[in-house]
Amino acid sequence: MTVYKEAGVDVLSTDKLIKKIVPLCSKTNRPGKMGKIGSFGGMFDLKMCKYKDPILITSSDGIGTKTILGISENRLDGLGFDLVGMCLNDIICHGAEPLFFLDYFASSKIERSSFIKIIKSIATACKENNCLLIGGETAEMPGVYRGKDFDLAGFCVGAVERKKMLPRMDRIKPGDIILGLPSSGFHSNGYSLIRKVIKEQNISLNDKPPFKSNDKNLAVTLLRPTK
Repeated sequence: MTVYKEAGVDVLSTDKLIKKIVPLCSKTNRPGKMGKIGSFGGMFDLKMCKYKDPILITSSDGIGTKTILGISENRLDGLGFDLVGMCLNDIICHGAEPLFFLDYFASSKIERSSFIKIIKSIATACKENNCLLIGGETAEMPGVYRGKDFDLAGFCVGAVERKKMLPRMDRIKPGDIILGLPSSGFHSNGYSLIRKVIKEQNISLNDKPPFKSNDKNLAVTLLRPTK
């Protein structure tokens, strides 16, 4: 009889690894936290947040092919910040306060140290944004992913008082001032195009950026975490 492990999926090893990251997730804390990490579903008590008339706002996102650069440069610590940033930025646009977050990690075979680095950075980013990391999914899918390749996705839920929802379209009018906030970098958008340009122009990631920058090389610039 063929066992699951022979098909390329080591369930026992993955379960042991999940237990290793529970303490990381448990460090995220805020009102509403309930239940334990590892249940079939994550639980959150909205009443503990003391909203009067809350609207829930949700977003799901990933970081695209930025993972390929992170893998090639062995710089994975920032990818969790990218994932949390991409999701939270979408709900903040509506005035929402982040409440909780779930992650999805999939690869051909889970590499322990890389996985822990990424989950640790996700947990740290959640903690910095007062957002709970209440669960997620970790999947080994040989045949879908190959080698060291992996994919990341995230899902977040936030809340805002009904009267404070953004944007307030009825109040926007010609002549209003538009404020632009500087970006910390490329965030996690357009990396398929960026990698195409790098390849076609024969640009080395170890070289200085081909534009004004204090970064020691292009890899640092391109892998700067999303804020």
